[in-house]
Amino acid sequence: MSKPLILVTNDDGITAPGIRKLISIVNEIGDVIVVAPNSPQSGKGHAITINSTLSFEELNLDGPQKDFSCSGTPVDCVKMALDKILPRRPDIVVSGINHGSNSSINVIYSGTMSAAVEAGVEGLPAIGFSLSDLKWEADFDQAEDFIRDIILKTIENPMPKGVVLNVNIPNLKKEEIKGIKVCKQANAKWEESFDERTNPHGKKYYWLTGYFNNMDESEDADETALANGFISIVPVKFDLTAYEYMNELNSIYH
Repeated sequence: MSKPLILVTNDDGITAPGIRKLISIVNEIGDVIVVAPNSPQSGKGHAITINSTLSFEELNLDGPQKDFSCSGTPVDCVKMALDKILPRRPDIVVSGINHGSNSSINVIYSGTMSAAVEAGVEGLPAIGFSLSDLKWEADFDQAEDFIRDIILKTIENPMPKGVVLNVNIPNLKKEEIKGIKVCKQANAKWEESFDERTNPHGKKYYWLTGYFNNMDESEDADETALANGFISIVPVKFDLTAYEYMNELNSIYH
């Protein structure tokens, strides 16, 4: 049988250590094409480029994979890959490994996960991987075996169309990771404010500040799993309809 075709992307940029580790893992599994931003795109969510042009170029980087850097967002990278770069539809799309967690509410801000969700919109199986360590020199080796296993299981066990996986890895040594838990998205949010400052010319400017407020201590929440040393897997879909409210809403308008 031919090897699976794997599309790799991220939001930290094509040269980030996290994506290079992910590429090394999937090179053992299939034929790999990388289409990733040419500069960091963290926090871009599902943004797409509509008011300027896009471009991509092939790079000569280490490994048997083909590497393409794209001038756009992570979602742009997936769109460009499917329309202009890939020889056929990929068998799976993997995004990451992100420098920093994308658990709980972070899934809606994350460029890493938005790339995976865009693949889901196109009916493709996809996984977003994130490590709970923001440092550029983060150690991605400890979760290598888990990541490989999750990718292989996803290829072997097709998911419903429109469902993608949000995988978050605690910042622990390999021997300290207790295993994998399938979870729900925790009820948590950022409590934010803007720190007001004044530049030397007397003009005010603002820095976004805040803290993460986890209001969910349930055993099946992703934040709980991570805090207890487990890798969390949350199945995510792009359909945002609140089905449980439809009947009540219908009673109001009819």
